[in-house]
Amino acid sequence: MKKTLAALIVLSVLLIPVGNSFAIQNNTGCGLGAVLMENQEGLLFQVLAVTTNGIFANQTFGITFGTLRCDKPDTFVQLEQSEIFIANNMDSLASDIARGYGEYLDTLAVLMEIPKDRRNDFYSRLQDGFPAIYSSSEVTSTEVLSGIQARM
Repeated sequence: MKKTLAALIVLSVLLIPVGNSFAIQNNTGCGLGAVLMENQEGLLFQVLAVTTNGIFANQTFGITFGTLRCDKPDTFVQLEQSEIFIANNMDSLASDIARGYGEYLDTLAVLMEIPKDRRNDFYSRLQDGFPAIYSSSEVTSTEVLSGIQARM
């Protein structure tokens, strides 16, 4: 056991300079570790960055709020919120889309970040595409969202 541990330590010491000399690509992503180890190259600094991110669980926070040099995935968040809204309001939204206006359609446009000056066009496109969006009485919220996206 002691020999194995000693071998791992020696191997680690030998690999750190190799990592630095070859300038291993930074694979740590975003987070506090990436911020603290900025401009540092090599395996040791990547391990420290990843360890820091793991210990403090800050990468999830950074991605969620767009901090620590992480990009917040706006599209995913928009789509997730839109799908939840659609799932909870299938019938009311169907009525608004069929009419081409309404409170539920307005809310969907806000969730999907449709600019105010483009909303009337958005509503018309959805109204025209209603038969394809709500293709059957068993249509799912995911299928409705896909149908809406196809008309954007």
